[in-house]
Amino acid sequence: MKNVLEIKNLTKKFGRLTAVDNLSFSVEKGNVYGLLGPNGSGKSTTLGMILNVINPTRGDWRWFGKEASVSSLKKIGAIIERPNFYPYLTAEKNLEIVAEIKDAAYKNIEEKLKIVGLYERRKDKFRTFSLGMKQRLAIAAAMLNDPEVLILDEPTNGLDPKGIIQIREIIQQIAASGTTIILASHLLDEVEKVCSHVVILEKGKTLYSGKVEDMTSSFGHFEMEADDNEKLKALLSEMSFFEKITENRNRLKAIMKEDVDAASLNRLLFEKGIVLSHLSKQKESLESQFLRITQNN
Repeated sequence: MKNVLEIKNLTKKFGRLTAVDNLSFSVEKGNVYGLLGPNGSGKSTTLGMILNVINPTRGDWRWFGKEASVSSLKKIGAIIERPNFYPYLTAEKNLEIVAEIKDAAYKNIEEKLKIVGLYERRKDKFRTFSLGMKQRLAIAAAMLNDPEVLILDEPTNGLDPKGIIQIREIIQQIAASGTTIILASHLLDEVEKVCSHVVILEKGKTLYSGKVEDMTSSFGHFEMEADDNEKLKALLSEMSFFEKITENRNRLKAIMKEDVDAASLNRLLFEKGIVLSHLSKQKESLESQFLRITQNN
């Protein structure tokens, strides 16, 4: 797939503070990338640099195979701050002003308002909108010139559950149309539900970069219990497909390093004289994988 963005050794220092430390990753066309990390991990600083808002200390990046320029930035829609519209103008009028600035066609306004679910409120003044509606109008504004890439910095920050779901559905709809999306968030759930790829940042460093499904592609673990847990633990320790065995409240947890199905394991243990009173196979969640990655660094 063609890369729309390539970042190499990007670094930003503010005095003694290193906000972004030697960051490198690529963004493939048509995917949804999540920059995941806590506040202060370097997400917003990274977005600021690739949008030419913040000057890097060193490193470089290329949009669409070329150095960043006015023409390349015209292909990008971005929301990196709180929505800033004229409060006493209607949603439609505010978007007309944005269209003038972006040299976008007025006919796009109706389509984008429908995408974000605000067409019925197009004649209402911006000051009457809820926080979620303001954020949705900002997405409509960013999409007015049909950008190839949409950049969103914490798009659901401060929203109630209903607002979060609405933004998430809009992102999924935009991504389905083929637009590449780069999304900065500190919410695991948000990244897991909408992103195809994830870059995990902590204190400006990259801890993981790749597909979300690869990050969660471990074989998971079994939870087991038997009348003789000591014998069970000894047998599990001898098996090649387990890498670690732990015990908590009379229940063993066996982490797999290669896949095995529950029926085969149950039969194998029975043949060795172990009758299980409990057996369940569980997949590692994105949350557990995230904690493992961050705790190891």
